[in-house]
Amino acid sequence: MSMRAELTEKIVRIKIERALSWSGLAELAPDLSKEFVTAGLLGQMQVPKAAAEAIGDHLGLDPFEIRLLQEPPYRGSLPTPVPTDPLIYRFYELVSVYGTTFKALIHEEFGDGIMSAIDFRMDLAREPDNQGDRVKISMSGKFLPYKPY
Repeated sequence: MSMRAELTEKIVRIKIERALSWSGLAELAPDLSKEFVTAGLLGQMQVPKAAAEAIGDHLGLDPFEIRLLQEPPYRGSLPTPVPTDPLIYRFYELVSVYGTTFKALIHEEFGDGIMSAIDFRMDLAREPDNQGDRVKISMSGKFLPYKPY
């Protein structure tokens, strides 16, 4: 297991032991979204220095671990090509079912290109509904056109 994976496990353990929340930890980094902070603490984003120090101090991480949060990560956290966790599988299913629709509509609206996952924002919220609360996820990525050369 990599040092970063070990740190992720340690962070999750501390979060559970202290009954902390991802949103609460994100409050220690007021310039960052809860989604970005959570991704960073789970090893998928490089955490900016001030946020890494504030959250690391709160969690009792040592200086090396705080510095490790600031390093560019090896991205891609799924253990299998097709996810087996039911919640994560639903996102895989969304892309399997609606991926061609996303692609067709983005190309029709913007032209030939992709939506960036680097210049990207996400917001996850609870949406009350009489038939059961809904999960609302808003994703916004910069459009990157393919260029002829």
